[in-house]
Amino acid sequence: MTEHLLEGKSLEWLLESATDAMIITDREGRIILANPTIEQLFGYPRHGLIGKLMEVLLPERFRQAHHSQLGSYFARPHARAMGAGIELFGLRQDGSEFPVDVSLSPLKTEQGLLVMATIHDITRRKQAEEALRESEARMRAIFDTAVDGIVTIDERGTIERFNPAAERMFGYTEGEVVEKNVSMLMPSPYHEAHDGYLAHYMQTGEKKIIGIGREVVGQRKDGTTFPMDLAVGETRQGVRRMFTGTVRDISARKQAEEQRDRLLRELESANEELKNFGYVVSHDLKAPLRAIGSLANWLSTDYADKFDDEGREHMRLLISRVHRMDGLIDGILQYSRVGRVKEVSVPVDLNRQVHEVIDLLAPPANIAISVENSLPTVMVEPTRIQQVFQNLLSNAIKYMDKPEGEIRIACNIKGKQWKFSITDNGPGIEPQHFEKIFQLFQTLAPRDRVESTGVGLALVKKIVEMYGGRIWLESTLGRGSTFFFTLPRTAATAGSSNGNKA
Repeated sequence: MTEHLLEGKSLEWLLESATDAMIITDREGRIILANPTIEQLFGYPRHGLIGKLMEVLLPERFRQAHHSQLGSYFARPHARAMGAGIELFGLRQDGSEFPVDVSLSPLKTEQGLLVMATIHDITRRKQAEEALRESEARMRAIFDTAVDGIVTIDERGTIERFNPAAERMFGYTEGEVVEKNVSMLMPSPYHEAHDGYLAHYMQTGEKKIIGIGREVVGQRKDGTTFPMDLAVGETRQGVRRMFTGTVRDISARKQAEEQRDRLLRELESANEELKNFGYVVSHDLKAPLRAIGSLANWLSTDYADKFDDEGREHMRLLISRVHRMDGLIDGILQYSRVGRVKEVSVPVDLNRQVHEVIDLLAPPANIAISVENSLPTVMVEPTRIQQVFQNLLSNAIKYMDKPEGEIRIACNIKGKQWKFSITDNGPGIEPQHFEKIFQLFQTLAPRDRVESTGVGLALVKKIVEMYGGRIWLESTLGRGSTFFFTLPRTAATAGSSNGNKA
């Protein structure tokens, strides 16, 4: 309580100069003075408050309690916070409520004992507290439900928090690890090295804490170890430095990587064997095969008058099968080299390339091959794209069964790809064979009737798919077939097709 009596003018000066909202009431709780800040806070004209009970500024639910406490306060007046232990709210003139802190101070005046109430709007503080609570609740939910293990340690390496995922990962309960050093979760040599790394970081700030941003090894309660990814972040709680480690068990990933490496080694070995096989085929098989072919040709020429019709047919079949074997060996070598033996990709003008292929194939006079529109220039290996057109066109020529054969080549744009088509009016193909004909060594006609190795279309499919395209066909039995294939336009140069968009 003040030791000197305060006069009315002194009270008015005190309130007018204050930046906080203040009112002065008598023993009955009637407002004697109110400062301008009260008007801003509650919306009442301050002169309109004079003579009214202070309860007018309180919501209805607080008024009775306030009035009953007023007498006890004047019995033992002292400076204190009003409503300690409970939340207080103010009531504005418009009926809206807002949280407040109220401090009471007794005043000894000429008029007797009065009380001065200082009122603070704590809306922002309450909002901040609520936001903090929500943030902590969210963080707790993340901590508890995270798939990854989360371990929080202090600057001495002592574990403070250990989430459920970490419990499952390491086999310890949180109670078993809290207040113990985090190195208990590491096998040697990580266990012995951890404290030294942590101390070095605390002294120098250099991020050499074991495992930060890389793979390390964890140790479970049962002593077994497992590979894990560890990411560590630093936070501060006042002057304390805290470290939160996020741990992920990567055992499955490591197993997958080991399996992938093993498969790659096996693939490399298989490729090496294939390359060696190709060498053996090209050098060790073709030489005797050429000798057989030469001998067969010599026999059929020099001893032609010695053979009867059956003998001549046998010699024809022998020579034919030698040629087929030679073609099969060449086809296997070509197939094995696709994707393994690389040429330099260059811009290839398909208009020129396709006409060169047609000249090379020299189709019979009864078969007409036409290019329906301008073909694009593509960035490819020249030999590979030549093999695609050569095999598709030679197939159409070889199997043509019409006296007037027609083969049409076209290209148009389909999205981000070139769509090529080669259409013939040949015998057509039954739908059940659409997939079979792209398989290695598969033919539809007997080989003694139509010479075929069964490699050509399989080779075309492998080349087209190597460039990211696909191949398929449409066919009507007796009326002909259309083979379609695509190449990405991203691999093309400035050349373009004049065909319509698909």
